[in-house]
Amino acid sequence: MEIVLQIRRFNPEKDKKPFWQPFRINADPTWKMLDCLMHIKNEMDGTLTFRKSCAHGICGSDAMKINGKSTLACQRLVRDYKAGKFVIEPLPGFPVIKDLVVDFDCFFDKLRKVLPWFINDDPAPADSERIQSPEQAEKILESVKCILCGSCTSSCPSAWMNADYLGPAALLKAYRFIADSRDRAAGERIRIVNDHDGAWRCHTIFNCVEACPKEINVTDHIARLRLEIFSRKI
Repeated sequence: MEIVLQIRRFNPEKDKKPFWQPFRINADPTWKMLDCLMHIKNEMDGTLTFRKSCAHGICGSDAMKINGKSTLACQRLVRDYKAGKFVIEPLPGFPVIKDLVVDFDCFFDKLRKVLPWFINDDPAPADSERIQSPEQAEKILESVKCILCGSCTSSCPSAWMNADYLGPAALLKAYRFIADSRDRAAGERIRIVNDHDGAWRCHTIFNCVEACPKEINVTDHIARLRLEIFSRKI
């Protein structure tokens, strides 16, 4: 089928401002949107710039805005959209480096603030790994699925309006370790997120839930994070 991709282009080395460029291609309905972009880059315009890696929804590299929604280009098929026209833009809320590539430095800076790594200085068991019960593992099972693609944060109005807001991805990662029964730094993380630019900045709009390619209920986890703040009384 013939489709048209309207792509937002911007090369800071030569363009004064972004512009729209249409590409008309013949695509199979089962093609991923990433396949369409690869076809354009390989066959029509080698200067088109975007990120990609695994192409299977694991790495999160190819997050972008397609027809008004932040998503992964490798998870959306041509047939998923009724119209034969597609509007493709870089993720909103991030500085654009070139075309569909955005600067994630601020995203990862905020992520680092919540200490997104396992912290436990207790002596490790000599004859086994650190054990969790099934119930304890269930508390963090969904949050562990996050691939840090940035789709949730790019869809969050609170993040658009406040550059200091930690954002849903960082708060989800904070919950993942605070709720982990094996970790020992919950108090420190709670002090970080218990702030007007932290867990309390979320207004439960649920854009993050709709955007998440892993179908994580991010808003629910931020609510759980608030309960952790109350229950631990730190």
